[in-house]
Amino acid sequence: MQAISHYQGLVSAHFNSLLFEKEPKNLYEPIQYIISLGGKRLRPVLTLMATEVFDTDCKKALAAATAVEVFHNFSLIHDDIMDDAPLRRGNETVHEKWNINTGILSGDAMLILAYQYFEEYEPKIFRELAQLFSKTALEVCEGQQYDVDFETRDDVTIPEYLKMIEYKTAVLVGASMKMGAIVAETNEENKNFIYDFGLNLGLAFQLQDDYLDAFGNPETFGKQVGGDIIENKKTYLYLKALEFATPSQKEQLLHLFSIQPNDNTDKINSVKLLFNETGASAATQKAIVDFTLLAFETLEKMDIEPSKKEMLKSFGEKLMSRKV
Repeated sequence: MQAISHYQGLVSAHFNSLLFEKEPKNLYEPIQYIISLGGKRLRPVLTLMATEVFDTDCKKALAAATAVEVFHNFSLIHDDIMDDAPLRRGNETVHEKWNINTGILSGDAMLILAYQYFEEYEPKIFRELAQLFSKTALEVCEGQQYDVDFETRDDVTIPEYLKMIEYKTAVLVGASMKMGAIVAETNEENKNFIYDFGLNLGLAFQLQDDYLDAFGNPETFGKQVGGDIIENKKTYLYLKALEFATPSQKEQLLHLFSIQPNDNTDKINSVKLLFNETGASAATQKAIVDFTLLAFETLEKMDIEPSKKEMLKSFGEKLMSRKV
């Protein structure tokens, strides 16, 4: 197993070499655009890492890693349309740069392209990868629907929210790691443990994303800071703030999440102040640590060398303290 930077370098070089230069241009250029924006590329890195955790050359998993990242970017194009988001990775979103119809169709094409990458594997591995991918892709759609439903509900609970982010985000992180284990042809127990490790890491990752959406630096975060507040999204921060709020704080928060002013600056600042005053910010940071530690507990059950456990643990710790 190599240093994390080694896998990041492999993934970066691989995606820089991918070309989607086909006709019609208006279908493929947006695909090339979103892929070229890069981003953290966490999921394909995890696929390659997981393959070498189980003593198999990570390059054998490049096709599966590509499928995961292409699918992830498909979901981002459609999410950005649904959220009417102006920025992705510090650049114009696909639907802003082109138009909504192009974003929908190019996203659809990416979903099909993702499946095609599995065709590089022999039938047994192909079938296992495709089954996991289909299950995960459907869960991601279910998570997105929960997210949409929550926008018009005032009774969202924290367990419901955690289920939503598990489906929308965490299952794909878990699947990314399990795909590496499938390519490596390790035993079923290890496949399930690495999935659970990724799942809990994914939950921590999404909670960190929620936190950074409110409190991140716009120059490094790459997305519009305060976007969740503008959209009145019932994030973990919001739900914890409601739980801890005094009656007057609760009234203020509910009011702020019922309006959509032309200028959102005051709204964002007022909500962030309430997040801090109620203790929701601290509670969210604690939850990030708790899910990361759950992931580390799963690591201890895995039948791999201690040095590999340490590398995976180090990766989780870096995710927990990220600023982007």
